Amino acid sequence: MKIHEYQGKEILKKFGVTTPRGIPCFSVDEAVKAAETLGAQLATKVWVVKAQIHAGGRGKGGGVKVAKNPDEVRNYANAILGMQLKTHQTGPEGQKVRRLLIEEGADIKKEYYVAALTDRATQKVAMMASSEGGMDIEEVAHKTPEKIIKVFVDPAAGLTDAQANELATGIGVPAGSLAQAVDTLKKLYTCYMETDASLAEINPLILEGNGNIKALDAKFNFDANALYRHPEIVAYRDLDEEDADEVEASKFDLAYISLDGNIGCLVNGAGLAMATMDTIKLFGAEPANFLDVGGGATTEKVTEAFKIMLKNPKVKGILVNIFGGIMKCDTIAEGVVAAAKETHLSVPLVVRMKGTNEDLGKQILKDSGLPIISADTMADAASKIVAAVK
Repeated sequence: MKIHEYQGKEILKKFGVTTPRGIPCFSVDEAVKAAETLGAQLATKVWVVKAQIHAGGRGKGGGVKVAKNPDEVRNYANAILGMQLKTHQTGPEGQKVRRLLIEEGADIKKEYYVAALTDRATQKVAMMASSEGGMDIEEVAHKTPEKIIKVFVDPAAGLTDAQANELATGIGVPAGSLAQAVDTLKKLYTCYMETDASLAEINPLILEGNGNIKALDAKFNFDANALYRHPEIVAYRDLDEEDADEVEASKFDLAYISLDGNIGCLVNGAGLAMATMDTIKLFGAEPANFLDVGGGATTEKVTEAFKIMLKNPKVKGILVNIFGGIMKCDTIAEGVVAAAKETHLSVPLVVRMKGTNEDLGKQILKDSGLPIISADTMADAASKIVAAVK
């Protein structure tokens, strides 16, 4: 799960990390009012109008503007709010801007990059830092990886002062600001751990002209498996930023991810689903989705899965691939028949099932009177659905 920048900053502040003053807004009038509210507190009248979407590179895409008076705030807010913001992380279709953050300007002397993330190879937390913070951090990582410093933290011990100091000195934080930087890194680590984040990133972390250290941006990803422990983070969820079909699928405990192909896949088990998609590609076609109905699929879940797949106009055929272990093949067969009838299925359907009650399941499909194509092996199933679609 991802959240917006302003929400990430709210979390950072709870853990004692210094951030600029800012107010989230949903309309142009709210943006102007926010600027006036902040303006009463600012010595230097500079505001930053920032688009809020779940993607980086907003500045390069025209989603971050510096305003020097309330009229400029209004003009920028009017231009950014509602725009289809395109960045290297949104893809060519872009993302519609529905929220803004109006923030006080900052006296930036130097930009750094810092982040905490899960490193599965070492089974530790990787704390990363770079002297080259800002919009081009991906390019830095690609072209000059030596400029990114890493320490690996044992979760049982936590980030030590020595490790935090190694990072801060390694990226060139001045001696007078070193204690603040070490403190910020330790608070970021604590925040990462206590919120069950999989990524907690500040880019840029800035050194101001007065020597203060401040988080100018915030990006968080959270482990979805741990969200039940954090209702306050779940409350931050913005469904407008997520794929509508994936949101719908989650209501029925279906693991669904939209893809760009034309063959819908309904499979039980994540590994088998991945293998099924690979097999479709092997036979010259492209999967339209990843869909794992899990080990406890009901007729209702299978029907909803069909409905979600068929919402996609690109889908020209469906491949059902089931291994009957905990999940019985006859249960899936009943669900497939019911779903095909309820959705008035008009695209080719290939079903391959193996395992518990396999013969009974195949008989149910045969007796349904529906034009369902049966397959025995994965290769047989993939070749048949590809041929049927073509």
